[in-house]
Amino acid sequence: VQLQACGGGLVQPGGSLRLSCSASANVFAIISMGWYRQPPGKQRELVATWKTGGITDYVDSVKGRFTISKEHTKNTVYLEMNFLKPEDTAVYYCNAKGTYFNGGDHRAFNSWGQGTKVTVSS
Repeated sequence: VQLQACGGGLVQPGGSLRLSCSASANVFAIISMGWYRQPPGKQRELVATWKTGGITDYVDSVKGRFTISKEHTKNTVYLEMNFLKPEDTAVYYCNAKGTYFNGGDHRAFNSWGQGTKVTVSS
């Protein structure tokens, strides 16, 4: 299953961006989708997750500023980022887990998008 992420860019502190991540059409069911980020010179960290049933979770540093949502009829997840700070600068990656159509049966997948760069700077 392929994931296509987009929406990154350069924004001033206090600004907003919306990232989106879409899964390819052969997906049967999504169990979870999430956003991770990797700041320059640091390890990748989990930012936000969406799970079946609409359960969401966030790392403490983005609570109240970021919102993850999934479009009901599409295999697309969004990350609305508000009040951005310089420390939010990173390459953001989306991840999805679920099952996909494989001929006559379903197979599990755990896929990553290609990453989209977010730079928060004045």
